[in-house]
Amino acid sequence: MEMNAVPIENPNGFNVILGQSHFIKTVEDVHEALVNTVPGIQFGLAFCEASGARLIRTSGTDEVLCLLAQKNAENIGAGHLLIIFLKNAFPINVLPALRNVPEICRFYCATANPVEVIVARTEQGSGVLGVIDGESPVGVEGEEDIRRRKDFLRKIGYKLG
Repeated sequence: MEMNAVPIENPNGFNVILGQSHFIKTVEDVHEALVNTVPGIQFGLAFCEASGARLIRTSGTDEVLCLLAQKNAENIGAGHLLIIFLKNAFPINVLPALRNVPEICRFYCATANPVEVIVARTEQGSGVLGVIDGESPVGVEGEEDIRRRKDFLRKIGYKLG
């Protein structure tokens, strides 16, 4: 077995959701879930089939994001990989709807941080073992950090008062 860390190419720092799904219906169901959840959402998604034609299937509302998803899916090359790039929406806005898509098995990450995907390759094919999302912590938050966190969440409208 060979293992590699494959960096997600994300030059504009878009939010990305990486997961595992199954069945060719994934592309249409994920597309519908996203457009029905956030009006005006811009996204691109790619899904790697693991049997049959074994194609990378794509969809979305933004051509640049679709191409970015496709390129990353090709780089990772793992069966049943699902990758979504978001614009004008955040993962927190769409994850509840995506969790209701019957084909989705799991999420590895939902982030705008730099991401490396740990991929194992065998004679049969490739699979995602996990991800490295962002960087390691450098300490524990103090009172001032707690205040800034709470103020920020209220400023962007995710908490009241």
